[in-house]
Amino acid sequence: MIKKTIFQGLIIVSGFFLIWFGFSQLDFMKFFKVQERTEKVEQKLGDMIWNEIQDSEEIITNDTIVKSLDKLLKPLCDANDIHRDSLKIYIVKKDEINAFALPNNHLVVYSGLIEDCKRQEALQGVLGHEIAHIEKNHVMKKLSKEIGYSVLLTATGGSKGGQLAREILKTLSSSAYDRKLEKEADITSVDYMLKANIDPKPMADFMFQMAQDNKSDKNMEWISDHPDSEARAKYILEYIKGKTLKSKATLSEKDWKAFQEQVSKE
Repeated sequence: MIKKTIFQGLIIVSGFFLIWFGFSQLDFMKFFKVQERTEKVEQKLGDMIWNEIQDSEEIITNDTIVKSLDKLLKPLCDANDIHRDSLKIYIVKKDEINAFALPNNHLVVYSGLIEDCKRQEALQGVLGHEIAHIEKNHVMKKLSKEIGYSVLLTATGGSKGGQLAREILKTLSSSAYDRKLEKEADITSVDYMLKANIDPKPMADFMFQMAQDNKSDKNMEWISDHPDSEARAKYILEYIKGKTLKSKATLSEKDWKAFQEQVSKE
């Protein structure tokens, strides 16, 4: 009787381990096509929100301006193995000091941000921050947490897409990520800049500058939505302390000022 019980126990344990081993060999993401479905949802969301922006905002398409922004972006991408063509970057004519990432690698930059940055490196730091949100998949994490993945999934195939697009746009353009994700994006941006031989200090100076200004100003969205801007500037400076900075300006000072002037005249 005891031998029979032990034998049955061994069969049960062996069966458990065989089942566990079998399941461990499955790629559940592929098995349930979760990754594929998520990518399709993200693509639909990004395009849906971008269409909403196109319908409601003035987009700057001046070739000279677009090329200048691309020149500022290029060293960040080249030095960090980021495919430039994977990013869809647009300049929107708006006074707000703002930039934000959307699903499916869309990145929106307001003209007010370009005009307000005293140094080109500050703008590159903000661009790097938003690219980090894209590369680290922060955008979908934020939307899944605040809106709910099931709602996003339903909306991409429903009739209320426009309404949801406006809600998502408001969420992404006027509210910060949680502190952990914001810090990860900040530090990642600094790493991008260091690898590209771009000085990160102007990024910290930009945050200090904004922290000293009136945060209730509606035209200062990017900083006012990041309330710990002074603390963030401090940990950026702490992070680069002791690191070798090989700074090289992407644009000449003349070209940088011309870029800002062209944007302001649009």
